Amino acid sequence: LHAHLREPGHEEKETIATGTRAAAKGGFTTVCCMPNTEPPLDTRATVEFVRRGAAEQGTVRVLPIGCITQGRKGQELAEMGELAEAGVVAFSDDGSPVANARLMRNALAYGKTLGLPLIEHCEDPVLSEGGVMNEGWVATRLGLRGAPAAAEEIMVARDIFLAELTGGRLHIAHASTAGTVELVRRAKEKGVRVTAEATPHHLTMTEEWVLGHKTGTGPSSAAPLAYDTSTKVNPPLRSSRDVRALVQGLREGVIDAIATDHAPHSQLDKLCEYDMAPFGISVFETALGSLLSLVHAGLLDLPTLIARLTVGPAHVLGRKADGLGSLRVGAPADAVVFNPDEEWTVDVERFVSRGKNTPLHGCTLKGRVKLTLVGGAIAYVDEGVQLG
Repeated sequence: LHAHLREPGHEEKETIATGTRAAAKGGFTTVCCMPNTEPPLDTRATVEFVRRGAAEQGTVRVLPIGCITQGRKGQELAEMGELAEAGVVAFSDDGSPVANARLMRNALAYGKTLGLPLIEHCEDPVLSEGGVMNEGWVATRLGLRGAPAAAEEIMVARDIFLAELTGGRLHIAHASTAGTVELVRRAKEKGVRVTAEATPHHLTMTEEWVLGHKTGTGPSSAAPLAYDTSTKVNPPLRSSRDVRALVQGLREGVIDAIATDHAPHSQLDKLCEYDMAPFGISVFETALGSLLSLVHAGLLDLPTLIARLTVGPAHVLGRKADGLGSLRVGAPADAVVFNPDEEWTVDVERFVSRGKNTPLHGCTLKGRVKLTLVGGAIAYVDEGVQLG
C-alpha cells in the first residue's frame, strides 16, 4: 500500500525492476508506489512512465499514487483529474505534509468527486523541524534532537476534521503514536471516512533500537550498535507504549492495514553521522518475518495479520477483497506460500533490493516466504523449494 520504488530520478537507490523483485521475494503481489520521485508523479507523462516501466520490467503489479500538489510543494493542487485518468489509485505528497489547511480541504473535496483517497503524511513541519528521532529519554541520552509525538497527532486531528467537513476519504500513512490510534478510533466512531496504516518497524521496534538495544516485541537482536543510521525513519521509532497501542489498534481494526513504507537508500547515503543520514528503512524482504514475531509472541493471531496485509490495503483503496476486481472461479491467482516457523538470519548482502538499509541485519527472524505467484505465474521461488 505504501512503497518507494525511486524511479524515475534515484535509480541508484532502487528501480522498478529491483523493487518489484524484492517485493515478490517478500511475498507481495501488488505494490503502490509513492510519487516522491524526480520528477514527481504530478503529470500524466510521469504516471505513464511508471506504468510502462512496470509493464516492461516489473515482477509484480505496480499501482501508482499521484501527487496532491504540483511538485509536492504544497502550493497548488496537481491536476488530480488528469492523474486519475492516467491510472493513479490515490493521491499523496508523502514525505511532505500538506501544511496549508485550505489546500488540503480542497484536495479532499476533489478526491471525493474522483472516488479516490488522499494518503497523508501527517506531520507539523514546524514542530518536528530538526528532529531525527523520537523526542524522549533516548534522544536526550544520545544528544539527538527529537520530534515529538504531538507533531504527528496535531496534523492527524486537523485532517480528520477536514475529512469530516468535506466527506472526503482520508488515509493516515505510517501511524506511529498512541495518540494517533485514539484519534482514528474516535473519528471512526463518528463515521468519518478515515483509514490508517502502520508499518512493520513501528509495530515491532522502539526508540531503544537507536540506542542499540534491540528489544521489545520484535525479533531477536544482533550485537548492539548505537547511532545506527538504519534506524532513522520518518516518523521515528517511538516508545514501547506507542508500539503497544499500535498493535492493539491493529487487532481491533482501528488500524486497517499494514504497509511497508519500503524506503531504500544506497549504502553511501547511510554511511554518515546520524543527523545527516536520510530517513528510511528497506522493508520488503523482512516484513513478513518481523511481523510474525507478533504472532509468535501471542500479541496477534495469524488470520488478522494476513487480513491487514491483504484485504486491508485493498479496502483502503476502495477495491474488492482481491484488490483488482471481482473474483472469478478458475481465474489465475495471486498467492503466497510461507513457512511461519522457519528461522533465518537477515543478511543484507542477499537482498534483492538495492536498499541494504535495515536495522535487522544480523537478526534472526521466524517466518519465511517460499513461493509467490502473480496472476498464476511464478514471481519468486525460494532456493530451497523444488517444483515439478
